[in-house]
Amino acid sequence: MVITRPLAIDRTVTLTINGSTQRVRMCADRAGLPPLLIVQAGPGLPVLHEVPKFQRHLNLERHFLVNYWEQRGCGVASREDAARVSLRRQVDDLRAVVRWLHKETHQTSVLFGISVGATMALRAAADQLDHARAVIAISPDAQTKMSDACVYTFLEDQCTRNGSRRLRRRVTKLGTPPYVDAAALRRRAALLADLGTIERGATFSTLLRQMLFSLVRTYGVVGTTRALRNMNIVQRTLMPELVLLNLIANPPNVAIPVHYVFGERDALTPASFVTQLPRAVAAPGSTVTYLRDAGHMAHFDQPEVVRSIAIKAIGAAYPSRVSARAM
Repeated sequence: MVITRPLAIDRTVTLTINGSTQRVRMCADRAGLPPLLIVQAGPGLPVLHEVPKFQRHLNLERHFLVNYWEQRGCGVASREDAARVSLRRQVDDLRAVVRWLHKETHQTSVLFGISVGATMALRAAADQLDHARAVIAISPDAQTKMSDACVYTFLEDQCTRNGSRRLRRRVTKLGTPPYVDAAALRRRAALLADLGTIERGATFSTLLRQMLFSLVRTYGVVGTTRALRNMNIVQRTLMPELVLLNLIANPPNVAIPVHYVFGERDALTPASFVTQLPRAVAAPGSTVTYLRDAGHMAHFDQPEVVRSIAIKAIGAAYPSRVSARAM
């Protein structure tokens, strides 16, 4: 579903949030739509360059005022902003953006979080009940050590099944977890993408080419250099903290519905998380959707299903049980 018409609202706002300069691109088909805030995957990944991809796949602008939030330290942010990131600061920034959106629209927001962005959304929602109506959590990072162990087991199994010496060399070069530096994260991402667990039908080289093209188109050559630099800085800064993450043992107290979406092909998400995380968070009226033919970027692999979940989240009534297994 591609947006072929001009949007009634398409503007980028610059905000000063907790001492950091950040940007939000606001897009909608018409005025008055409820706000939805995209909390990008990461760490360190910008989002403004991915707006065309979101619109091409999901077209959420028909139903929402979609807000693409460029987080602290991402994109063309200063080196100082990138060096000042922490999980707590990112969550505090997210809360500030939600408060700002409430003042702008006089409506509560749906938080659409992806991977570590979903983790941030869950933590932010714990203290944001007056301004957020629901969280859509796509492949949330829940317990980093368990995820890393699951990835390593998956890669070892693929080596055994595949018998490829090249794959074995790549896995050996990656090494055993934890994966806490930018180089290891890139190697892991390349392996998982090439094995079909990140985005359906897209190898790492394909995703990298797409990213570089869209970065240059959005930020220019100099801006792309800054965005890539910031990505490395944020990852170096955040990963030692994220490796200790454990939402199952230390769940946020979320009192609004959470709509979880997991991809069955996602090697980063152990199958146990699909039941353990919703049970631990215990948010009211939550749902779980488990998508068979989807990887970590489930919103791009199965956009129709994810779009329908977002639309349902607009309503005030939610089912009181964990449900919705989409096959």
